[in-house]
Amino acid sequence: MAYYLKKTKLKGRTYLSIDESFYSHDKKGTAHKCFKSLESVETWKEKGIEDPIAHFQKEVDALNQERAAAGVRKISDKSPNLYMGYFPFKSILDKLHIKKYVDYFKLTNNFEYDLYELLSSLVYARAVNPCSKRKTFHEVLPELYESVNYSYDQLMDGLSFLGNDYEKFVEIFTVQTNKVFGLDFSKSYFDCTNFYFEIDREDDFRRKGPSKENRKDPIVGLGLLLDHNQIPIGMKMYPGNESEKPVLRDVIDRLKIQNNVTGKTIHVADKGLNCAQNIAFSKKNGDGYIFSKSVKGLPETEKKWVLLDNELKEVKDKKGRILYLYKSCVDEFPYTVDYEGKDVTIKLTEKRLLTYNPDLAAKNRYEINRMVEKAKSLTMSQAKRNDYGESGKYVKFTDGKGKKAEVSINQDAIDKDLKYAGYNLLVTSETGMTDLDIYNTYHNLWRIEESFKIMKSDLDARPVFAQKEDTIKGHFLICYIAVLLERIFQFKVLENKYSTSAIFSFIKGFKATKAETKYINTTTSTDFINSLSVMTKLPLTNYFLSETQIKSFFNYKF
Repeated sequence: MAYYLKKTKLKGRTYLSIDESFYSHDKKGTAHKCFKSLESVETWKEKGIEDPIAHFQKEVDALNQERAAAGVRKISDKSPNLYMGYFPFKSILDKLHIKKYVDYFKLTNNFEYDLYELLSSLVYARAVNPCSKRKTFHEVLPELYESVNYSYDQLMDGLSFLGNDYEKFVEIFTVQTNKVFGLDFSKSYFDCTNFYFEIDREDDFRRKGPSKENRKDPIVGLGLLLDHNQIPIGMKMYPGNESEKPVLRDVIDRLKIQNNVTGKTIHVADKGLNCAQNIAFSKKNGDGYIFSKSVKGLPETEKKWVLLDNELKEVKDKKGRILYLYKSCVDEFPYTVDYEGKDVTIKLTEKRLLTYNPDLAAKNRYEINRMVEKAKSLTMSQAKRNDYGESGKYVKFTDGKGKKAEVSINQDAIDKDLKYAGYNLLVTSETGMTDLDIYNTYHNLWRIEESFKIMKSDLDARPVFAQKEDTIKGHFLICYIAVLLERIFQFKVLENKYSTSAIFSFIKGFKATKAETKYINTTTSTDFINSLSVMTKLPLTNYFLSETQIKSFFNYKF
């Protein structure tokens, strides 16, 4: 299998791409996929490259030479430098008995490598030093304590296989986590994010859509489900141009079937997932929901209730400072849902909890005024509409009839946003829950935000350099498993006594270097290492470490 330069003629221009031939499990033969999309020959000539075809052919030749070299070398030699901080992850994987279920794939697939070894080692490598797959193969895997034996091509092939069936692997981990450690499905927290790709053109999976980071690059979406105790229990990936709202229904349906969950669960999600279909789905399943809802989008009668402050109650901190104000009501509210292709209006009894946060109000007003100033500046400079970004909502580009008009500031939109600054509305089916329980349950969504942060920061999941859809999905499966293992370690083993940052600081920083006859532990001492050493009775604080002592780390059972 090899890389080659593909030339495509379109509308009088010649477009280039570096494509890759590879073995397809589905086709049981050779298939082709775009590895790197390039611009047209004409564009490159305009940029000063006289012969773009010859130029990029050299890149193709280099890639093939690199692949050939990688394919020859197996990772077998033990490095004098060792990452040791991942041993808790190995212990948890052993306890979950994941290997025996992954090994079943051998019965129907002719792997020339150990799939479980590949999966587990990629998770460890992602945890200790997140980087590109090529760098992972050449620099990180050789420094894991337990050597692995597969080539770079096999790594990519295995990652593609994992990605093609990623939902099965998520299921294995969820079922085993529930069996070994126990999961709490009574409340589930769900949210979506997206990850960008630094590529010029979209494909079927990487599509342009609403970016959480306001980027214009193609993106893929990722939905994540947590149980009541912050443990990941479901993941779904989808093209970047698709709505995230149906993802919640798909993930929860699969979760309940896979784990035989028959009791009531409460779905907690942000306003981006609040829609009539999701609410109807929760009710139909005998479940409940707590969703955030935009105050600005409410009917006028409900907005009047929002602004009435005679019913508001205060919540203060220990110093008497107001944290937030709140009030609630229970009533029937109409929803229009799709039923067998027709719009049907239903009425649901809900509790609605309104909160006003002075700190949030100040922050909202600051952001509004900042965007207004930006809009005014752009208006004066006669900037193009695309240049306004989010500040464009405070600008009029058309007259009242929808026709193009002289650009002007939309004062009505500004006043509306300022009026509702600091307000948030929660809607829930759980009319019997107290106001404060509803508030506290919803605000536990920070847990899922932290899980996204782990993926994006601690595991460096973006930007993504993988090209094939299955490989991309495999990449995020590896990230998901790393998050899951960290959460199990944090909440089930360490009982939430240590922060995520302290744990990842240990995982990445706990290393040793081979000296003459022993290993030297030069890791900077921390309270976490000292406490873990006392808890496990392992010599984590020793300066000199023997092979036997290091082996005891990786044989330890939490």
